[in-house]
This record gives sequence, structure tokens and C-alpha cells, in this order.
Amino acid sequence: MIKNLFFFLFCLSNGILLAQTIVSTADSLVVNDGPYIFIEDDNLVEKRIVEGEVLSKDIAFNTYDTKFKPEASTYEDVDKIVALSDIHGQFDLAIEILKNNKVIDAHNNWSFGNGHFVIVGDIFDRGPKVTETLWFVYNLEKQAEKSGGKVHFLLGNHEYMILHKDLRYLHEKYVKTSELLHTSYDELYGEATVLGRWLRSKATLIKINDNIFVHGGVSPDFIMDGFKLKKINRFMRKSIDRDKAEMKAGPFYTKYYGDTGPIWYRGYFYDNLNETVIDSLLTEVRAKHFVVGHCSQEKVLQLYNNKIFAVDSSIKNGEYGEVLFIDVNSYARGTMEGEIIKF
Repeated sequence: MIKNLFFFLFCLSNGILLAQTIVSTADSLVVNDGPYIFIEDDNLVEKRIVEGEVLSKDIAFNTYDTKFKPEASTYEDVDKIVALSDIHGQFDLAIEILKNNKVIDAHNNWSFGNGHFVIVGDIFDRGPKVTETLWFVYNLEKQAEKSGGKVHFLLGNHEYMILHKDLRYLHEKYVKTSELLHTSYDELYGEATVLGRWLRSKATLIKINDNIFVHGGVSPDFIMDGFKLKKINRFMRKSIDRDKAEMKAGPFYTKYYGDTGPIWYRGYFYDNLNETVIDSLLTEVRAKHFVVGHCSQEKVLQLYNNKIFAVDSSIKNGEYGEVLFIDVNSYARGTMEGEIIKF
């Protein structure tokens, strides 16, 4: 009798656990996503997914911008800067970090005055709230400009991967989104979408005061033939809609998309470069500091006597992250809790 009771309780317990697992799996496939705004002639079509159901409607053409001016490459006389990178769909954590460091207010609105906020690439892939993050940044840009500030979203390797149909790192949510909308995920950011056109206006590298911001880095190989920011950004923008096979047929792909290109380079961290190499790079690009993402750290770090700042603080893991503050010639970490720690 007692054995039967234990067996019953064992089965009941495991049955409950199994049921919870099944429910959890089912829930993970119930998608809420969007909006995705498609441009069709003089009409906009908004598509959302609510509880797994696709809702589509026509909206006025002037509801969203459909033309975006290319981002400038150089900014001077900026009083204050804050930077982070590699959000990878971890919207909630990014919001917490920005609130605690007073970049945004309690309602997710801009509160950094005339400062510049730089996202050094990689909003896409891995995490479950890429769409939310993109629209947040899209709207924050407008708010910042009204206050005399600026938001810069630089394209990292994962932005370019998505735009070139490399979907290896998609969260399962976006696989489902693609299925429900009967549209390849990269096409959700194609030339005929609002966010797609917005992305195509973005820079890959920018210079603010004496700081070069770039997702991977500037390598000795990359600048062997010189360094012209505006030209590099123009080439990278044009490459978004170039065929990958066609680019690989010549030297362009290796230079711009290879291991020593600006979106993939990891040499500052792994190549044991002599500091004189860093000095020569900075002289060549007419800057005093590089600010880079791409290589994950536990916190914002400085390398080579404050000449390189690493701002990928592993936000992608959804547990912790930091920002870098630059104020005139002062550099400091802003922790997740909002504590300022100077370098």
C-alpha cells in the first residue's frame, strides 16, 4: 500500500513537471512581435503579431519617415558621451542600465540633454527583444535631437549578417515571426521597410571629438592604403544590398568583411599588439582613443593605457552590463546600478 502511494505521488509529481514543461514550450512559441512597416508605393502596411495571430492594416504614408539621411562620420565639440554595445535583444536589461545611468528617464524617454549616446553595434540576434530595442532606439533618436543631443547606432557584424541573410543566431521567436509573416527574416529589414531604410542610413565607424567608435576595431591591415571615414561608411552602406558572392569575387569582401575588417577585428584583445602599434594606428586615424565592442568582457575595460575602451560588457547574457562615460578628457564606467567609477 505504501509502495503504491509513493509510486502514485512520484508519477503525479513528474506528471505535473512534464505538464509544466509542455506548457512552457508551447508558450515560448506564442509570439508577440512588431510592428513591421512595409512600404508599398504611396502606402504603408503595418504588420503585428499578437498572441501568434498576424494583424495587418494600411496606415497613412506620413505615419513614419521613409527617407533617412546618411549618418555623418565626424562630430566635434561634444560635451558628453555615453556608450555601450552588443545588446543582442536584451531590451529589458539595456533599459535598466540606461535608466540607472540617467541616459533615459523612468518612462524610457531621453534625459541625457545635449550628450551623444553611441551603441557600438549588435542589437540583432541571440535575444528575444530585438524589435523592441530597434523601435526604442528609433524613437530615442528623435527625442535626443529635440534636446540638442544625438543617438548613434553603429552597424556591427550581426547587423550585417542579418542584412546579408546569415540567420544562424536568430532567437526562436524570430524564426516563428518569419514563418507567421511568410517572409524571410532579412526581408523584414529590406529596402521596402521603414526599419530597413533606417538601418541603411547608419554608419559603421564614427569619430566624436578624439574618439573613434567602431564595433570590431581598426586594424593595421585595414588602413594599409589609408583611412577615410566618410569613404568607408559609404562603401559599407552600399555593400548592404550587394550580392555576397559578387563581393567575394574581388578584394572588397576580405578587406571590409574579413577578420581584419572593422566589424570583425579582435586584434586588440588577442594579437598581443605592442603599444607602439596602437599609437601608430591612432596617429593614422587622427584620434586618441578607440571605443569598441564585439569582444565580450565582464565590465567596461580600458586597454593600452586608456587608448582603447572595450564596451561589450556581456549585456547579451541578460544578467549585467555597463556603459562608458566620456566627459571632456575624463573616462569612467557606469555600472548597472549607476555607480560611476573613473579610469
